[in-house]
Amino acid sequence: MEQILAKTKFADPSSDKKPLIISGPCSAETEEQTLATALALAKTGKVDVLRAGIWKPRTRPGSFEGIGTKGLPWLQKAKELTGMPVAIEVATGKQVEDALHFGVDILWVGARTTVNPFSVQEVADALKGVDTTVLIKNPINPDLELWIGAVERIQKAGITKVGLIHRGFSSYGNTEYRNAPMWHLPIELKRRMPGLPMICDPSHIGGRRDILQEIAQEAVDLDYDGLMLETHVDPDNAWSDAKQQVTPERLAEILDGIVWRHERTDQKDFNTALEKLRAQINQIDDEIMLLLGNRMKVAEKIGMYKKENNITILQTNRWNEILDRSIKKGDKLGLTKDFILKYFDAVHLESINRQNRVMNDDHKA
Repeated sequence: MEQILAKTKFADPSSDKKPLIISGPCSAETEEQTLATALALAKTGKVDVLRAGIWKPRTRPGSFEGIGTKGLPWLQKAKELTGMPVAIEVATGKQVEDALHFGVDILWVGARTTVNPFSVQEVADALKGVDTTVLIKNPINPDLELWIGAVERIQKAGITKVGLIHRGFSSYGNTEYRNAPMWHLPIELKRRMPGLPMICDPSHIGGRRDILQEIAQEAVDLDYDGLMLETHVDPDNAWSDAKQQVTPERLAEILDGIVWRHERTDQKDFNTALEKLRAQINQIDDEIMLLLGNRMKVAEKIGMYKKENNITILQTNRWNEILDRSIKKGDKLGLTKDFILKYFDAVHLESINRQNRVMNDDHKA
């Protein structure tokens, strides 16, 4: 396994090595299905690690919850036949013990487990003294601290080979994806923990086959260190998550269709041009910060007038007027409505906080 991982960015996220590709069925259903999928994936020559669900935590009872421990020998056999290391999800200490007993190479902590610190700690306790690779999926809800906390618990157990899996977040009102990617959250985690490899799981983000390549491309463009995609020899008849699985042959087409990019280049002209453009960005950012600072000073003056005249901080009509005007102007400048709303929400909140301090300083004293 170490030789396989050494060829990928998982071993060194700062390198220009190829991304790590993990693939296999959502669930190991039968020995025949597991081995057929593994052999077909090996034939493509594009997959580094074989994955399969053995225990499947489901949202509601009555769904297929995995074949259980009896499926582990199937993965062991698949590993022997293909030479690929195998990876599975674990959620309890007993599952960790069973997986290690059958020679599973990579364990991952699922989204439903990451959200519960007690469950993560149980997994961490079972891993003490073990030399293995552990990947941690983001929690179902968009909580960066929970994700970081899970990483820290696994690391404190003595596990040094830790990676992250971004599989999207549950989001009210989300209709495009099964789980909204919320790219800003994994990007922020990469900023805080730059030494940890980040793998994207387009299957669980998309929830359907037709957008897998699009999601995978975005992850590659954001310099992710690998991809996890679900495959099945007969995806339409899969026992779980049928809509998001593809055949091994289709997986190869998806991977061939991705434009693989690099974080850096030694081309002098490119680096020179990039540095000049970045200098411009820095200058513009400085000007924006100065303007924002001036805007908040004006907001504080408005707060003083409101205080003197017993006027409420929030003026709904004025806020709607600002948004309408800004959205129209932003559209002419090529700025999306979504960006304008997020930007002005942040500015408005800071303005309200400034006015609140001005209006209530006397009460605090």
